[in-house]
Amino acid sequence: MKVFTEFDADSDEMIKKYGIRKYDENQYILSGEDISVEDVKFSGARGASEMHEDGKPYHTFRTFTLMVDGKNIRFKNCEFENTIGSGSEFGQAIALYLDGDNIILEDCVIKGYQDSLFLAPLPPKEYEKDGFLGPGQFTPRKMRSFIFNRCRIEGSVDFIFGGAKALFKDCEFVSVEKGWIFAPCTPEGSEEGFVAENCRFTHTESVPEGSCHIGRPWREFAKIKLINCYLGDHIASAGWDDWGKEKAHETVCFEEIGSYGPGADPAGRPSWVKVRSC
Repeated sequence: MKVFTEFDADSDEMIKKYGIRKYDENQYILSGEDISVEDVKFSGARGASEMHEDGKPYHTFRTFTLMVDGKNIRFKNCEFENTIGSGSEFGQAIALYLDGDNIILEDCVIKGYQDSLFLAPLPPKEYEKDGFLGPGQFTPRKMRSFIFNRCRIEGSVDFIFGGAKALFKDCEFVSVEKGWIFAPCTPEGSEEGFVAENCRFTHTESVPEGSCHIGRPWREFAKIKLINCYLGDHIASAGWDDWGKEKAHETVCFEEIGSYGPGADPAGRPSWVKVRSC
């Protein structure tokens, strides 16, 4: 596996083959169409609380290790990581930022802590000044489509987030600290958001029992559906969190179908979450 951490003597071949360009130190953007990338590891270390040379913090959307803004792109047996560390110390830190369309990942690994994987589009408006600062802040808010097959995604807080239509099949979501797995901002009117099918929600040894939630709404029309998923004992009895947005109880669509495992007991689920057996 080629480890791509910075532009070095081998970079010319990578640039020609995949169209990768440098965004900042140890940060890259892949553009283009109809590209297949195999057996490459992208590694970086950047946190939102660090200061950029422009005098502003990096904020969330300038921390990515790799951003992909092309379409019809396939990744096979690749790794993407942001090694900066815990969000409690370094803030948000994106490993992979997908802002293209029709992107497929197979047998890949994504590692980070807070905000490991971002799936565009962004919400229409930011909550705070410079909240969306980065290369995709002015990108049209069009629905994107992503597929993840047999992937392993690690993180702590909201480590899979965004407004895309995304299907996760036979994947593993690994909580490395207490927190939330999904935080969607599904656009109003969209019929689909994040779907996890035949996936496993697991955790590292240091994560306490009942300390994690499946998801919470970044915006009020968030959609998440779980189908035949295993939920470990780190999942809280409530399963889901409303992020303090009571009005979202009427607009979100959080659904479990056929969940099983120690974290799947429906008794503690809130009334605004749909839970049913197969």
